Amino acid sequence: MRTITTDMIIQNIKEMCIEANYELSPDVKGKLFDAADQEENPLGEQILSQLKENLQIAKDDQIPICQDTGMAVVFLKIGQDVHIEGMNLEDAVNEGIRQGYTEGYLRKSVVADPIERVNTKDNTPGIIHYEIVPGDQLDITVAPKGFGSENMSRVCMLKPADGIEGVKEAVLETVKLAGPNACPPVVVGVGVGGTFEKCALLAKKALTRDLNSHNKIPYVAQLEDELLTKINQLDIGPGGLGGKTTALGVNVEVYPTHIAGMPVAINMCCHVNRHAHRVI
Repeated sequence: MRTITTDMIIQNIKEMCIEANYELSPDVKGKLFDAADQEENPLGEQILSQLKENLQIAKDDQIPICQDTGMAVVFLKIGQDVHIEGMNLEDAVNEGIRQGYTEGYLRKSVVADPIERVNTKDNTPGIIHYEIVPGDQLDITVAPKGFGSENMSRVCMLKPADGIEGVKEAVLETVKLAGPNACPPVVVGVGVGGTFEKCALLAKKALTRDLNSHNKIPYVAQLEDELLTKINQLDIGPGGLGGKTTALGVNVEVYPTHIAGMPVAINMCCHVNRHAHRVI
């Protein structure tokens, strides 16, 4: 049994909230830079160059990449041989978010009630997903999620007869409907299977996967490539102003489901696909 204190968790989550908002992960940054080199539309190329410049300014000046610093989504993989000592774990996670958003001068965008809409003034509470896994480590991913793209996301409850073509159609239709509103170039996370809520979680987690990787299931990896090609043929382009770079990547995750259904979730994310990962 290994002991991890909540003070350690607070400190790491604080730092990760700031880190994720100030600098993109290497995979997303690399895809953006590659897109800028390959974009053929002059206006699209200009927009991508401006996005590159914006990333450099954010890094150099230690300021947020985007003014929407998101709602903090935290994935915790807790080793079953870990003993967490200190305060309540959920309170500790939210304290880390509070300190990160306060000390990092990140915009506080969370309201305490969806109808009354009074700002909590510290960007808490976050959205926390727990998973118990083997081992004696705590695996943390912090993914601040902006709502320009979040609002363009969908869950589609398809019929089994819709098959893989139905999945493709749902993804492409979602990207078309989003148009410029998801701040392209986008990253598309897709979850297929499970239940109504499980496919949405799969899609959210898919956004945190390295864009240089593929799903280990061959047909899913092929689907990722095909969807990326078809999305980039839509001519939505950077900023929605035309071009071949509508998406930087498409990550698909699948899960077993019921014989009567095929849930599909499409979680849209702008080019500021933020996530920081640490293992304690």
